[in-house]
Amino acid sequence: MSGTYEVGQHPGGTVACIGVFDGVHKGHQALIGRARGEANRAGLPLVAVTFDPHPEAVIRPGHAPQSLATIEQRVELLGSAGADAVEVLAFDGAMAAETPEEFVQSVLVDRLMARTVVVGENFLFGAHAAGNVSVLAELGRAHGFDVIAVPLAADNAPWSSSRIRALLAAGEIDEANEMLGREYSVDGLVVHGDHRGRELGYPTANLQVVGDPVIPADGVYAGLLESEGEQMPAAISVGTNPQFEGRERRIETYVIDRADLDLYGCSIRVAFAGRIRGQEVFDTLDEFIAQMAGDVEQARILLGGR
Repeated sequence: MSGTYEVGQHPGGTVACIGVFDGVHKGHQALIGRARGEANRAGLPLVAVTFDPHPEAVIRPGHAPQSLATIEQRVELLGSAGADAVEVLAFDGAMAAETPEEFVQSVLVDRLMARTVVVGENFLFGAHAAGNVSVLAELGRAHGFDVIAVPLAADNAPWSSSRIRALLAAGEIDEANEMLGREYSVDGLVVHGDHRGRELGYPTANLQVVGDPVIPADGVYAGLLESEGEQMPAAISVGTNPQFEGRERRIETYVIDRADLDLYGCSIRVAFAGRIRGQEVFDTLDEFIAQMAGDVEQARILLGGR
């Protein structure tokens, strides 16, 4: 598990890899992988540098994209991808106003003592996005660090957080997961709902999400519910529950064959492994219950015994 970098922790310098890294998708993983290789060759620690909140939330309030991972997930994923430590920079108005030169001096030189800096080929930084890879390389020559720009693409198709958001919104969970290199997940707290699932024989954990994550398209999914390190196979419903004229959009998760669980007040993670069907309304309650039973069996099949 990577931790927060401390000034002076590595007086010999570091390899720094910079980005927002929303979702830490395969393109980001390739970037970290390239930086990991540079760090290994130089015998230096790899520090991933990211920002919280998303810079767009400060630069264009109200226009920041929905997140693909909480900052806690991002730190965890960057560590799993190969970073020795993660430096989370608090992005605020003061940082947004920094010139490229000021950012390089304060973060890369004074704080991280960077010897090599690895970024995506489209990396922009500094006030009004005045800095690009060429500017960074010029500043690197002045301050004694190398710059490596890595394409965020595979087979000429760029890995894109925006594309992943669109796929999730369309319910294309398999393709989104392929681009992420993992199963998309949402964190939150289990809160009381209508308790209707328990009455129907399928008690669900009603998730109050953390932050502003992308919620997959309405429908029923196979997935996993993780609580206190235990992953349990589940059937997940996303939507307003129109069968009962619901209005509030919810994520409700039934842990397969576990009617004994009491998760109220617990922090959990819900991961989406595959889509079973879209949201539907049935003519009778019996038809709805029969469909729920079928959904659970389909989830069981899709999860393959997990």
